[in-house]
Amino acid sequence: MAAIKYYDVILKPVVTEKSMNAMSEKKYTFLVHPEANKTMIKEAVEKMFDGTKVASVNTMNLDGKKKRRGMVVGKTAKTKKAIVQLTQDSKEIEIFSGL
Repeated sequence: MAAIKYYDVILKPVVTEKSMNAMSEKKYTFLVHPEANKTMIKEAVEKMFDGTKVASVNTMNLDGKKKRRGMVVGKTAKTKKAIVQLTQDSKEIEIFSGL
């Protein structure tokens, strides 16, 4: 396995009603690389977004859903989601400011 760089850790932000409501508490939700751990996620957020300081990271592994197409049964890809809590003196993350 190749080493995962910080710019490969965060895949995309999760934009849902629940994640948007959590932003008022400085909690941001991202889809992350399935093999990334909490320290890698913390390091990636602090390097990618200037002025941010991470207080805690919660992760969850999501299994793929069963999907059918006629007689064929398959599964979608499994994913990993991370909820990042920023400190009170930290700057906001700008990618969410226009939403």
